[in-house]
Amino acid sequence: MILAIDVGNTNIVLGVFKEEELVCSGRFSTEIYETQDEYAMKLASFLKLHEIEKISGAIISSVVPALVGTLRSAVRLACGVTPMILGPGVKTGLKISIDNPGELGADMVAGAVAAKAKYPCPQIIFDFGTATTASVIDKSGAFIGCLICCGVKTSINAIASGTAQLPQIDISAPSKLIGTNSAESMKSGIVYGTASMVEGIISRIEAELGEKANVIVTGGFGRAISKHCKAETVVDENLLLDGLRIIYNKNNEGE
Repeated sequence: MILAIDVGNTNIVLGVFKEEELVCSGRFSTEIYETQDEYAMKLASFLKLHEIEKISGAIISSVVPALVGTLRSAVRLACGVTPMILGPGVKTGLKISIDNPGELGADMVAGAVAAKAKYPCPQIIFDFGTATTASVIDKSGAFIGCLICCGVKTSINAIASGTAQLPQIDISAPSKLIGTNSAESMKSGIVYGTASMVEGIISRIEAELGEKANVIVTGGFGRAISKHCKAETVVDENLLLDGLRIIYNKNNEGE
């Protein structure tokens, strides 16, 4: 079985694959000051909880450089294997046509690899995490660029911490667009505001491409936003984990 780990700024998402089947998945909070032993204990507990007895290989993508070495060591301790780190020198099969391919986050690479394998091109891939990103894959399957916007939870935290009377809220749509109290008004602004932003971005990207695109949505808040978006979208919550699996297998063909 293969362990795939995607390290984000807020959460660490992990999954175990048996061939192409995602057997189990989970989520940890990203804690940059935790030690390799602490992460190893978390991994061991996760695997035990899901009755996973043996891991034969692992792959890590990370947008938090400080945690790469820690998690590499943690995987060795908990699983007895040395994980592949998604980065320079790793075969992905993805053509990256941007000014500096080295700037592209490992999470966006993994998402694009999976989307390209699973859905027709051209594509727009929205990932709702700490930041909201929109990756663009042209009809030839090349990654040609992206947009980076403020994330849903990041926006809420900024509003709540920067104002004296507005509260922290959960991510759920209110019963109507026009809110009649602070919490409902904030929910409406965040959910419907983000959904409208997505609709606008899709329209503008398609105009620039000169054709319609398939829209794939992933990330922690993807489903909550997508169901209020008028544009046609496909929600794929395990897109990045699938991408890591594909990349791992591409680099271990013939073994």
